[in-house]
Amino acid sequence: MYKNYIFDLYGTLADIHTDESDISLWQKTAEYYTKNGAAYTAKQLQDEYIKAVENEKKAVRKQHPEYKHIDIKIEKVFSLLYRNKGVACKDSDKLTLDTALYFRKWSRDYIKLYDGIAQLLDDLKKAGGNVYLLTNAQRAFTWDELQILGILDKFDGILISSDAECSKPDIHFYKAILSRFDLKAEESIMTGNDPTADIRGAKAAGLSALYIHTNISPAFDPECGADFIIPNGDTLKMRDYLL
Repeated sequence: MYKNYIFDLYGTLADIHTDESDISLWQKTAEYYTKNGAAYTAKQLQDEYIKAVENEKKAVRKQHPEYKHIDIKIEKVFSLLYRNKGVACKDSDKLTLDTALYFRKWSRDYIKLYDGIAQLLDDLKKAGGNVYLLTNAQRAFTWDELQILGILDKFDGILISSDAECSKPDIHFYKAILSRFDLKAEESIMTGNDPTADIRGAKAAGLSALYIHTNISPAFDPECGADFIIPNGDTLKMRDYLL
């Protein structure tokens, strides 16, 4: 039916639970920073992290006033927290990226694919479709999680909001994936679990949309404008509409 199949990740292909409010996360991360020469208490690190995130958001908004929905590169925050303590550290340094990975690992309770997802992606490609990922996420976290899930190599293209500094439902983000991979909106369908970010955003950009309501979706919205709706989180039913 379609040539291009674009998917959201978290809540659509994969079930995940993270908790950045857990004090043990900040204790472990503060210990890691301290071990690497940047001494923080857990509370100090949490406060400085929150402050740095907000400042980075302000900087991106100033740089991209055309975006209604922005995102940041979180590695900039992790490297800044080192530099603030006198540790020379760039955004792309191994120490920065390792710190981001440990932070994500310590905040994550679990991550797993929903039923039938790996087979669905394989079958779409076998049927001649092109498979893409468009996700509001951090590359510093998500690239590793795609490998953990075993689906990194199943996509013909991936666009992550932190790379674009723009996020769903912003039409600029949808236009970015269409432009980057030379896709036609009328030949493409977006599948996602968020009625606003995934469905209204896709429809505004001229794509078809499949809405699946899963265990980590926002409130169910049958009026979101989706072409197809799976209300009960049955990911196996996506095959009925996409294949």
